[in-house]
Amino acid sequence: MENHKIGYSFLVMASVVIVLAGIKSASEIVVPFLLSLFLAIILSPMYNFFRKKGLADSLSLTLVIGVFSLFLVLVANMLGSSTQDFSSNIDFYQTQLLGYFKEIDTFASSYGVELPISELSNTINSKQIMLFTTDILQSMGSMFANGFVVLFTLIFMLLESSHFMEKISYAKGIDKSVKYIEEISTKIKKYMVLKALMSLLTGFIIWLALLLIGTDYAFLWAFLAFLLNFIPNIGSIIAAVPAVLLTLVQLGGISASLVAVVYLIVNVVIGSILEPKVMGKGLGLSTLIVFLSLLFWGWLLGTVGMLLSIPLTIMAKIALDTNENTKWIAILLGSGEHLSKADNK
Repeated sequence: MENHKIGYSFLVMASVVIVLAGIKSASEIVVPFLLSLFLAIILSPMYNFFRKKGLADSLSLTLVIGVFSLFLVLVANMLGSSTQDFSSNIDFYQTQLLGYFKEIDTFASSYGVELPISELSNTINSKQIMLFTTDILQSMGSMFANGFVVLFTLIFMLLESSHFMEKISYAKGIDKSVKYIEEISTKIKKYMVLKALMSLLTGFIIWLALLLIGTDYAFLWAFLAFLLNFIPNIGSIIAAVPAVLLTLVQLGGISASLVAVVYLIVNVVIGSILEPKVMGKGLGLSTLIVFLSLLFWGWLLGTVGMLLSIPLTIMAKIALDTNENTKWIAILLGSGEHLSKADNK
C-alpha cells in the first residue's frame, strides 16, 4: 500500500513537470490567453452593468470595448513620449547620480568616515534600476503585439461570461462538484476587480504627489506603481526605487526623501489598511510565496509572467482552498495571519 502511494506521488510530479514544459513551450499562446482572461474578469462588471440596464449584448460589448480602447489610447499617448524621452536621457541621469554619490563620499571623508561608494556603485547598477521601468513597459507592449488575438479573445470571453454562470447553475443540478467552479470563479472575479481598483487608486495618488513635488515623468512612475501594486509586499518597494533615484538627481535629497515618504504612506494606508478591509485577509500570501512565485512564473512565462505571478498564484490558492482535500496547500501558501488571530480568540 505504501509503495502504491509513493508510485502515485511520483506519477503526479512527473505529470506536473510535463504540463509545465508544455506551458513554457507554448508561452506565445498562453500569455495572450491569460492577458485576455484577466481583462475579461476586470471588465465583466461593466459589461454586466450595461446588460442589466436593458442594453443589448452587442451594444453593451461595444461600449465596454470602446471605453477600454479609449483608456489604452490615452495611456499609450501619455506614456509614449515620456518613455522615449526618459530612455534618451538615462545616461545623463546615471552621470548625475554618480556625481551625487561622490559628493556624499567627499563630505563623509571630511569627517573621517569612509563610505564604500565605489563598491556600492559597482554592485548596484543605478542605470539598470531606472531602466527597469522601460523594460516593464516594453514587456507590456509585447503582450499587445498580437493585439487582434487578445481583442477577439476578450470579446468572446465577455460574451460567454453572460451565460457562464447560467451554465454553472444548470450543471449543479447534475453534478454537485460543479459548485467548486462557481465558488472559484466568484472569488477570482472579486479579487481581480478589487485589486485593479486598489492599484488604480495607488497609481492616481502617486501621480498627483509626484506632480506636486515636481518629479519628471510622474505618469511613468504612477503607471509603474499601478502595475507593481499587483505584487504585494515588495511591489511598492520596487516601484519606488527609480522614482526616488530620479528625484534625488533632479531635485535633491529632501525631495527624494519626500517621495520615499509618499510611497511609504500610500503602501501602508492602501496596502496594509484599506485593501485588507475591502478584500479580506483570507487571500493573503506569505512573503516567501510572493518571492518564489515571481521566480517561478517569471521562469515559466518571462517578464509578463512576473507581472501576472501574484494573480495567477492567488487563482491557484483560491482553487485549492475551495476543495477540502487540497485546502491544506492553500493554508501553506497563505500568510497565516487569520490563523494566528483565530488561535488568540
